[in-house]
Amino acid sequence: MTATDSSLTAEELATQPDCWRRAAALAGPAAGALPQRGERVAVVGCGTSWFMAQAYAALREAGGHGETDAFAASEFPHRRRYDRVVAITRSGTTTEVLALLERLRGTVATTALTADPATPVMTAADRTVVLDFADERSVVQTRFATTALALLRAHLEAEDARPAGTGTVAQAAADAERALAEPLPDAVLTADQITFLGAGWTNGLALEAGLKMREAAAFWTEAYPAMEYRHGPIAITSPGRAAWMFGTLPAGLDRDVARTGGHLVADSQAGGLDPLADLVRVHRLAVAVAGARGLDVDNPRSLTRSVQL
Repeated sequence: MTATDSSLTAEELATQPDCWRRAAALAGPAAGALPQRGERVAVVGCGTSWFMAQAYAALREAGGHGETDAFAASEFPHRRRYDRVVAITRSGTTTEVLALLERLRGTVATTALTADPATPVMTAADRTVVLDFADERSVVQTRFATTALALLRAHLEAEDARPAGTGTVAQAAADAERALAEPLPDAVLTADQITFLGAGWTNGLALEAGLKMREAAAFWTEAYPAMEYRHGPIAITSPGRAAWMFGTLPAGLDRDVARTGGHLVADSQAGGLDPLADLVRVHRLAVAVAGARGLDVDNPRSLTRSVQL
C-alpha cells in the first residue's frame, strides 16, 4: 500500500458500502425515532452533517413524506413551528447542536443521529439513533455522514416515499463498490480547480464534495445548483479545470462546459452511479490529492473532530 492508501480516511471510506447496508437494516427498528409521514420536520447539523441534512430534506419532500427544512444548527429559525427536529452529529458534542437541542427541550420532539453513544447528545435529544459502526477515527467525515443519509433514505423506502428516479440504498451500496474499484479520471487528478454541481437532493452532495476537497486536500472548489452554474460560476471553468455533476446533467450543459475547455464529469461518464456512490469517488479524490500535496488527510490543518466552543 502507498502512504495515501494506508491513511485512516482511505480505510474508513472503503467500508461505506457495508455501512450503508447496515444502516438500511437499522431503518426498521429505528423507525419510531425517525420522522413520521406528514410531520413538519427540520433537520440540522454543522458542516458535513448540514449538507446531509439538505440532501435528506429534499428527498423527503420530493417523496411526499412531509414538509422538510434543513438548517445549520446555529441558524435555526426559532419562530417557526415543527413537529420534529432531527439533529445529525457524528461526535455528539458539537456546541451548536447541543445548545439548540437544549433550547428546544420540551417544545418539540427531537431526534439525534450520532456515532458515539457516550456523549451529551444522548440525553440532550428525546430520541437517538446510534450509528457507532460508522464512527471514524480520522477528523474528516466520510462514512458516518453518508451512512446517516443512507439510513434516512432507507426509512423513506420503507415508507413508500422514495422519490421517482431515485435508486434504493442497496443499489447505491453496489454502486459504491464500483466507485471504490474503478480508476479516477486523470483530468480530475491533475485539475487545479473543480466546480461541483447538483440539483434537488444532490445539491447537498455537491456542497459536501466541495467541502471534502477543501478540508482534506486544501484544494480550490466551488459548488452550485446546476442551473445556476451558467449564471456566473461557469466563468471560472477553463482548460485544466473541471465541472462535476451529481445526478442527471441539465440539457445543453455539456456543450457549455466544452466551450470553456474544461473537463466535465457527469452521470453518464460515471456509468450511471447513484449520486451518493459518486460522492465516494470524491472522497477518493480528496485522499489522492492530499497525498500528492504531502498533506495529512486524517488531520487537516485548523480542524478538529468536533467544534466545541
